[in-house]
Amino acid sequence: MEFVTLNNGLKMPQLGFGVWQVENDGATAAVAKALEVGYRSIDTAMIYKNEAGVGKALKESSVPREELFITTKVWNSDQGYDNTLRAYDESLERLGLDYVDLYLIHWPTPKFDQYVDTYKALEKLYNDGRVKAIGVCNFEIEHLERLLNECDVKPVLNQVECHPYLVQKEIKEFCAKHDIFVEAWSPLEQGGDVLKDDVITKIAAAHGKTPAQVVLRWHLQNNTIVIPKSVTPSRIEENFNVFDFALTAEEIEQISQLNINRRRGSHPNEMHVR
Repeated sequence: MEFVTLNNGLKMPQLGFGVWQVENDGATAAVAKALEVGYRSIDTAMIYKNEAGVGKALKESSVPREELFITTKVWNSDQGYDNTLRAYDESLERLGLDYVDLYLIHWPTPKFDQYVDTYKALEKLYNDGRVKAIGVCNFEIEHLERLLNECDVKPVLNQVECHPYLVQKEIKEFCAKHDIFVEAWSPLEQGGDVLKDDVITKIAAAHGKTPAQVVLRWHLQNNTIVIPKSVTPSRIEENFNVFDFALTAEEIEQISQLNINRRRGSHPNEMHVR
């Protein structure tokens, strides 16, 4: 495993395990397999409806809590200062934990303009020692600028959709300038066309690796935190085995040039679901 050091000094595994679109019961089995393979960072959210399933796997695991890095998120309907504090307690109860390592705002939902108050609730949780780090998901540069101007605790990371067809160059540059990590969701474009792209398949063949392993390695070498998701045991193992090879600078650039700014998810300024 490779680790990154967040801007508050906390160490975080650079490769984690995501459970978006995994049913509650399936999450228990998938997380158990991930922990067995060697993952120590698990990313869930209230809206995934599988925090309890994740918590069950954590409870049944022999991995000590201090070796785990658990992330969850406050959903759009729970935004606002008081609502967020309540939502955090409810997430902890479902997970069966005393704290999570990282608590994130899931979407900025700028139409409702609550994300600053929501983030101030995250700051309280952090300042009270109830969470080890705080951050955001799907924030555009203008949303990050408001937090930096109106709040006191800098987000440690911004989790955004990111893959070779959506490189997120501007957000990555802004975050790097402000010592905020970028974490990629849908890092494999949800198993889409990117894994069949000729550039990636040729690089994969040259290294004796799969296209998915090459894409994950591209993320890692771009200093991006990455959280691939799978419920298939063989793929959970495959996605973890990305530390025994390296891409050349030329290969990294070839993959980066595939960018077509194509999203599989919503644009943050258009995501107003509550």
